[in-house]
Amino acid sequence: MQEKLRVAVVVASTREGRVGGGVGRWFVERAGARAGLLLDVVDLAEFAIPARYPARPTPAMTGFARRIAQAEAYVVVTPEYNRSFPASLKQAIDCAYDEWRAKPVGFVSYGYRAAGRYAVEQLRGVFTELHTATLRDAVCLDLLEARVAEDGFRPYHERDAQAVTTLLDELVWWGLALREGRRARPYCA
Repeated sequence: MQEKLRVAVVVASTREGRVGGGVGRWFVERAGARAGLLLDVVDLAEFAIPARYPARPTPAMTGFARRIAQAEAYVVVTPEYNRSFPASLKQAIDCAYDEWRAKPVGFVSYGYRAAGRYAVEQLRGVFTELHTATLRDAVCLDLLEARVAEDGFRPYHERDAQAVTTLLDELVWWGLALREGRRARPYCA
């Protein structure tokens, strides 16, 4: 039997009253029903990553990098703020470098009208620079077409659940292919 693919689900928003925690739980609930995945929710709200980088990494920075290193694939759950992604996510991404390499990255985005697509497009460039394989298809959730309440997040459309299936299909394919590749030969950039 093949070992499970280790997937870090990075919840990017750290704002008080955020929707991101609910969107992350909604995604993990669906992804958790899929066999062959070992999910690790890496919620940036739980890490005290400094806004200004210190001379030496803090325990929060090294803890984040360690979790990223342990994963074989990533799903970034991000809001769209002003046509981009949150600064907290960029700070966290920069806590690791080699840890991201030769692994796939998928996106679950949310926002109003554009459904976070601008954030995803910005992130593709950042993750390309880190030598990842970004997935073509993303889960993009329009908050105008969802129920957001204290008890959670629920999109109104079945297409959103189908988008999760498509994302996971791609993530698993790339994750397993790149796992085999890294085992066969070291990645060299």
